[in-house]
Amino acid sequence: MCEIMGNLLCLVQVDQSTVAIKETFGKFDDVLEPGCHCVPWIFGSRLAGHLTLRVQQLDVKCETKTKDNVFVNVVASIQYRALTDKASDAFYKLSNTRAQIQAYVFDVIRASVPKLNLDDVFEQKNEIAKAVEEELEKAMSAYGFEIVQTLIVDIEPDEHVKRAMNEINAAARLRVAATEKAEAEKILQIKRAEGEAESKYLSGLGIARQRQAIVDGLRDSVLGFSVNVPGTTAKDVMDMVLVTQYFDTMKEIGAASKSSAVFIPHGPGAVRDVATQIRDGLLQGSAAAS
Repeated sequence: MCEIMGNLLCLVQVDQSTVAIKETFGKFDDVLEPGCHCVPWIFGSRLAGHLTLRVQQLDVKCETKTKDNVFVNVVASIQYRALTDKASDAFYKLSNTRAQIQAYVFDVIRASVPKLNLDDVFEQKNEIAKAVEEELEKAMSAYGFEIVQTLIVDIEPDEHVKRAMNEINAAARLRVAATEKAEAEKILQIKRAEGEAESKYLSGLGIARQRQAIVDGLRDSVLGFSVNVPGTTAKDVMDMVLVTQYFDTMKEIGAASKSSAVFIPHGPGAVRDVATQIRDGLLQGSAAAS
């Protein structure tokens, strides 16, 4: 009802972020800003239409081929708007703005992507978006439109290519993991070997010190016994000490609850042979230590 009354009174309303195109007898007359305007239809004036000044978005999906012969779908998102001072150009010069923008996007993408390999397309998508934006800005400014921003939002190769790329990536990661695992095992074996070597060295050092202490103790015992018991020789004292140790060893073997059975010759002659062997060994060890 208000609209009908407005038309009768030659009044029109233009909404915010919108301009209206006024014609007089079919010829462009003026661009009407948001607000209330008088359009005397009785004098041949009328509104040819409205033009939004809001930022609009157009998503363009373009299929093309890379330099290494891989077909990809590139999705570009174009954000654009009409310019107030060129509203008449935007209204009259293009019959289908979105189709015109789409044609330019196709042209630039199909000229840029075939020069690049697939991996380079992913790495240089910002450069592709910049090339599209520059071409659109140059072309659409003549029609009264501004390109606000251009984004390459998706690059989608063929499904088989994506699967192959994932397999290559997985194989590379497995190879790196196997290398790291082998390196860790190598370090572990080296440290284990170094520990065993150090352990054996310390064990040998301890055995050598133990034998040296035994030799020193026997020597002190022989010297002390010879001084306190006149007429005894070092050999007599050594035989007595060795026989004592022999019987102590037999006692320990018998007292051990979990020891295995050990068969050794026993008797006066056997004791003498054992004493001779031990004494010779200790004397040799003492000579080597000195």
